[in-house]
Amino acid sequence: MEEGRPIEPNPGAAGSDQEELAMTAKPIVAATDGSEPSLQAVEWAAREAVLRGAPLRIVAVAAMPPRMADRRESPEINTVADVLTSNRDAALSAAAGRAAAAAPDILIMTDVLTGPPAQAITDSGSGALMLVVGSRGMGTFAAIVLGSVSRYAASNAPCPAVVVRDEPESPRGVVAVGLGDLDEGSAALTFAFEEAVARKASLTVIHAFDTPPADLTRPGKSFAMPSLRHAEEEAGKRLEELLADWRRKYPDVHVSQDVVHGHPGRALVSLSEQADLVVIGRHGNSGLPGPGAVRHAVLNHAHGPVAVVPSA
Repeated sequence: MEEGRPIEPNPGAAGSDQEELAMTAKPIVAATDGSEPSLQAVEWAAREAVLRGAPLRIVAVAAMPPRMADRRESPEINTVADVLTSNRDAALSAAAGRAAAAAPDILIMTDVLTGPPAQAITDSGSGALMLVVGSRGMGTFAAIVLGSVSRYAASNAPCPAVVVRDEPESPRGVVAVGLGDLDEGSAALTFAFEEAVARKASLTVIHAFDTPPADLTRPGKSFAMPSLRHAEEEAGKRLEELLADWRRKYPDVHVSQDVVHGHPGRALVSLSEQADLVVIGRHGNSGLPGPGAVRHAVLNHAHGPVAVVPSA
């Protein structure tokens, strides 16, 4: 299998158009280790490429132990590196086949990566529309373990990272986005609205805060209000004002909103049962109980794909 070469699953597609698309359009990148969860993620990415009119780039890396080179001195002897390399190539081939079956008309490219798996896969998202990974991998020495890679990618990818898990059997027609800090949600909102447009879905925007009631009347606190109900009402007004411009920009998207007092992670996990995709932002320390804790909870317990979008 040639690295970086396009695979044309549709024989009737014009080769020159495919090559031009590969050179000019931002791809969707999907990582595989040959495990079923990673292959399901590749299929999700292929369908997303159809929605976005984008090429699909499938990547894989052999998880070489420290100081092990991807070579051998005697061609007659199969080394551990040979086995790992063979498994990597088989994973790419299987993933390309699954992607072609899921979306016959898209341009599919495959690439071999080198280096530590988590970093190599995360870096492959540079310049991509999104990076798609499975929620867990094979869990064996034979290939990369996407369970750990997915969390690293969600925390560090230069583009939106989608962790695919428990995809619903049929579309629900809903995209959900969680906003922790209402002042830092622009990137997540943009991604969520564009997903809603591509899917012809409605958008649910939720703002959850977990401020203890005692903090609501403490002097100097941002929620220095006489009651929890008042705090929710004020947050609802702010959210309504924030979404007014977005509703004008995306008039065809039906938008609903809700303010919830409770752990943001639990609220988003519950919402994921009714959504095709949950979108959360990734930024600095700006919310309670903490963006890292929320991300960890959602990635571990969501009932569907989760997109983690870095702040602009």
